[in-house]
Amino acid sequence: MLNHPGRPGKLYCGLVALCYMALAVALLFFNKAALSSYKFPNANVITLAQLACSNVLLYAFRKLGWVRFTDDVALIPRDCIDAKSGFPTQKMFRRVAPLSAAYMVYMLLSMASVRGVSLPMYTTLRRTTAAFTMGAEYFLAGTSQPAVVVRAVGLMVLGAFVAGLHDLEFSVTGYAYVFANNAATAAYLACIARYGRTSGLNSFGMMWCNGMMSLPALTTMTLLTGELQSLHNYGHLYDPDFQSVLMASCVLAFSLNYAIFLNTSLNSALTQTICGNLKDVVVILVGYHTFGGVAFDPLNFLGILLGFAGSVSYAYVKLVR
Repeated sequence: MLNHPGRPGKLYCGLVALCYMALAVALLFFNKAALSSYKFPNANVITLAQLACSNVLLYAFRKLGWVRFTDDVALIPRDCIDAKSGFPTQKMFRRVAPLSAAYMVYMLLSMASVRGVSLPMYTTLRRTTAAFTMGAEYFLAGTSQPAVVVRAVGLMVLGAFVAGLHDLEFSVTGYAYVFANNAATAAYLACIARYGRTSGLNSFGMMWCNGMMSLPALTTMTLLTGELQSLHNYGHLYDPDFQSVLMASCVLAFSLNYAIFLNTSLNSALTQTICGNLKDVVVILVGYHTFGGVAFDPLNFLGILLGFAGSVSYAYVKLVR
């Protein structure tokens, strides 16, 4: 069973946190390698492959009894889980349909946004997601944050603005995709919070519903846009190195989703946030020397440091509160 029984020790919890950071960095670089180094033109096809891989693995793991889709059957609404197989029913799929829609938009924009900017700038701009989430909480739920949290988030946004002033590879389209991805992330997290409380599904169950409902829609979209049909024109399609990168990306995408669930469950959401911040340091440092390198500019680097300082301040505030 992948769900860890009992109370794990500190060493195990620490290894889970390190595993999450390693997987997050690896997935970002493999996605970047496929889209930039191999110049793969169809980001949606990668997303489709990742969804298909996730569905196959979840189905196999559920059949083998390694995972469950719910932690407490008593919390599941009537007729939403098949008693014999343990899989969600059509009633459950209809219940969580908005979550799946938000997930698909989030996944599509995640793949598109990583193509248009350098890895250091991508990491810096993504830190402004906290501002989008804070705004969504205020307007949708009426939840306001204390001034110290607002200042920390403001420092993240300031860092992104300063870095963007002298971003030597500035792209309006690239920036637009990243900020759209931030908004989609905020909406997706809000949906997770809502349906995690009301549906009775655990993370594996929500991953399954997301994949099963998103896969047909994404397949139809890639067919209508001609992305699947155009694959035969891609020169590296049968290149073993590219196929290895694509396969690794698919497996890592599934593994990362599981690692996020496990790290948050065992250690806390705060540890998950701090791990994300520490992971960003690696992305920034390595990103300056990979995929053709990034031209160094002092103001750009200052903005990246400001964004990192803001994220660390945010994590510290959450720690002392």
